[in-house]
Amino acid sequence: MRNTTWYSRFAKSAAHFSGRPKVFILAAGVIAAWIVSGPVFGFSDTWQLVINTGTTIVTFLMVFLIQNTQNRDTEAIQIKLDELIRATQGAHNALLDLEELEEENLDAFRTRYRALASAARAELSRGVQDTGTPEP
Repeated sequence: MRNTTWYSRFAKSAAHFSGRPKVFILAAGVIAAWIVSGPVFGFSDTWQLVINTGTTIVTFLMVFLIQNTQNRDTEAIQIKLDELIRATQGAHNALLDLEELEEENLDAFRTRYRALASAARAELSRGVQDTGTPEP
């Protein structure tokens, strides 16, 4: 079942590696070395261009790696939530794959659940428990 592409494996490994404290310390060290080298290079335009170019390239590449990892994590969570909905007696199967709906349909579901929450809070304030399935 584990059929991941080289890019997915690379992106996950790179995102995991880059999130470690040692990598942060290394990046901070590079910046500190750049700052300390400022007087040696006379704070020249080239000196400034080195850090600007380096950070831009790293940021540009990291955006794609992190986005890939985030997309996979989000999709896995959605599938797990879909399975919980599917396996729960009394759950609304119409909520499966909800993230694929258009905004108008999401608004209709949101309105319905806000009304249910409001009614449950009103019942709770009158001392009635708010557990269970609200539909008859």
